[in-house]
Amino acid sequence: MSTPPSQTSAPAGFEPGSFRDPESRVFYAGESVYRALSAEGLEDFETLAGTGLLEDDRVVRTERADGFAIPSGLLAKEAAGVLRHELIPFVSYPYEWPFSMLKDAALTQLDLLLAALEKDMVLKDSSPYNVQWRGAKPVFVDVGSFERLREGEPWVGYRQFCMLYLYPLLLQAAKDVQFHPWLRGSIDGIKPQEMANLLSLRDRFRRGLFTNVFLHARLERRYADRGAEVKRDIKKAGFRKELLVANVRKMRKLVGRLEWSPPEGVWVAYGERNTYTDDDARRKDEFVREVATSRDWSLVWDLGANNGRYSRIAAEGARYVVAVDADQGPVELLYRTLRDEADERILPLTMNLADPSPGLGWRGLERKAMPGRGAPDLVLALALVHHVAISANVPVSEFIDYLASLGSSLVIEFPTRDDPMVQKLLGPKREGLHPDYDRGFFERTLADAFDVERSEELESGTRVLYFARPKGTGSPIALGSPQPA
Repeated sequence: MSTPPSQTSAPAGFEPGSFRDPESRVFYAGESVYRALSAEGLEDFETLAGTGLLEDDRVVRTERADGFAIPSGLLAKEAAGVLRHELIPFVSYPYEWPFSMLKDAALTQLDLLLAALEKDMVLKDSSPYNVQWRGAKPVFVDVGSFERLREGEPWVGYRQFCMLYLYPLLLQAAKDVQFHPWLRGSIDGIKPQEMANLLSLRDRFRRGLFTNVFLHARLERRYADRGAEVKRDIKKAGFRKELLVANVRKMRKLVGRLEWSPPEGVWVAYGERNTYTDDDARRKDEFVREVATSRDWSLVWDLGANNGRYSRIAAEGARYVVAVDADQGPVELLYRTLRDEADERILPLTMNLADPSPGLGWRGLERKAMPGRGAPDLVLALALVHHVAISANVPVSEFIDYLASLGSSLVIEFPTRDDPMVQKLLGPKREGLHPDYDRGFFERTLADAFDVERSEELESGTRVLYFARPKGTGSPIALGSPQPA
């Protein structure tokens, strides 16, 4: 017989994004992740534990934490049990994923739903926020979403799946319109009528679209105020599990057929490689590698990661790397490669650093801005500052201040005004703009915010690398011999 959890009023780190399920709530204590369950939630979990689904590698590793003292007030009901979950290295959101990541998350969730139905269980919702990543491997984290199947009920997560998975994927696959602004603009996704308005009459004849978009929108308009009546009629008609399984399988086939590839002009190799000599590229690799392997870094952010060349080098000395780029094309290609390699150490995300993911949802806390999800101890900002300062008009001092606010060590590259890429970016600009984009000003600003331990000018003379640490963080890290800049 299990020991019920004791209640405590001691403060704990509630997960603000997990309040929507009345039967379970996630919280943090120390370095561990826990989930409090109501009596009904605990019964569902015990049923789940007996199915063998928890041994599926696609489900977050979970164990009972009987007797754990939890804070009172986590649930509207009294807590009856506590689970301990595997800690995911870095939380990400669907509006930061390239197309294939969202598609693979959708297929993972559908496959787990089908596996659950075989055991007379079901997933009570269909949110992509329930999927996180170990590198390029999807992991379903909402164990509390599994519940016992109730006879006569249809797929309760169908509408949510359409709004947060199917419609965003359709938007990009059928119309070549990126879904990210749509998902970032609404935490609930794209509504059926909105999706129908975005499609043409010809789209009605695309396989799966008439039923899942146009008919869905029409039925929703007709029965918008008759939800209880519709539910009663479905149950009365004898909705069987076999029909539910058939519907889920049809959805899986539809999602599986959706495809999108980056345009042919995307940077498939390192974006500015043509501005480097072979010696420059080699010395830059060595500089980054020396920093990356100088100690055991816990979390590295590679900002402006492009095809992940330096993310891979960083992974040689880091436990986990988050590779971020504003261009979805290279991130899509990087994800496909990492997925094929079964890589679990590099997480590829698409995000514009000049317009990053904000806090969203209830009180702006359900989905956190990137720094609130885990501070890095090393940041790579290679071939980036000129794009932020010149293309996005962010003052150089503001960019350095942002990097300093992260409290991490830094590898940063400064292309001078004579660099071909800088000249290209400055070309359309009026003469005299960006006077702060100057090597001397950059170095003074960097030295004000960081302790600069090493700098190295590449052979071409238009690119300079710097390794810096936050002010007053102790003894320098031993690296190769500094080169005069």
